[in-house]
Amino acid sequence: MRHRKDHRKLSRTHTHRRALLRNLVTALFEYERIETTVEKAKEARRLAERLITFGKRGDLAARRHVARFVMRPAVTHKLFATIAPWYMERNGGYTRILRIGPRLGDAGETAYLELVKTSEQKETERRERIAAAEAREQALKGEGPAKKKREARAAKEEEAAGEAEKPKRGRGKKDEGGAAAPARKRTRTGVKTG
Repeated sequence: MRHRKDHRKLSRTHTHRRALLRNLVTALFEYERIETTVEKAKEARRLAERLITFGKRGDLAARRHVARFVMRPAVTHKLFATIAPWYMERNGGYTRILRIGPRLGDAGETAYLELVKTSEQKETERRERIAAAEAREQALKGEGPAKKKREARAAKEEEAAGEAEKPKRGRGKKDEGGAAAPARKRTRTGVKTG
């Protein structure tokens, strides 16, 4: 019988399991999508949805409760300021598990655990990504020709200065004057000793 067995142990001790789930939930709130095994995702989902419900409450006691569990204060702030308002009209079902398939190393079944977003949120994020990509391209196009001109001018100046002072290649040191310098003594480690 399975009476009162309400969670997966994940082959870990209590403290190790708690630390693992805290890290997973913190990463989920920080990046809004994580990749992990299906079993870990199902356990992390339970805790993440509870913490989002605390975030929807928004009072001081809820903030302290979440701060004890989430690893970073910045992520706690993000949960209360950004993530919780997304779900004010939604009663549960804040996360989704998308199965990916077996992992290459050990064939463990992997999945994405992500926060559910509305179509309006997805559209605004897509617009922001497109605008950022266009700005990046503009910056590269704007700097590209000027940067090449500067590099070409610097190369010409170095070439002109280098031709006047450039020594001849090859074994020119013996021909110029004295004898060649004595060979350096090297030990096995390559450090000069004398």
